[in-house]
Amino acid sequence: MSAAIRECVEQDYVIEHVKNHFPCTVLWCEGRACLEYNSEEELAQISEYVKANFDKELLDVFFTAIESLPLDD
Repeated sequence: MSAAIRECVEQDYVIEHVKNHFPCTVLWCEGRACLEYNSEEELAQISEYVKANFDKELLDVFFTAIESLPLDD
């Protein structure tokens, strides 16, 4: 049971660092984190950051990643 708790905390830790370093949004769907990013370039930067700093693949941390829709004027 402690391994599951440690894994959950680790994921939350990575998510907080991503939110603090990038202008992205984290959405929650049925208890799973989904990354909302602004551009393909930003997604690549976030992926590199997660890999370099936490030795994890982006989709090991987030359930999915979706591009933000432009706001209507």
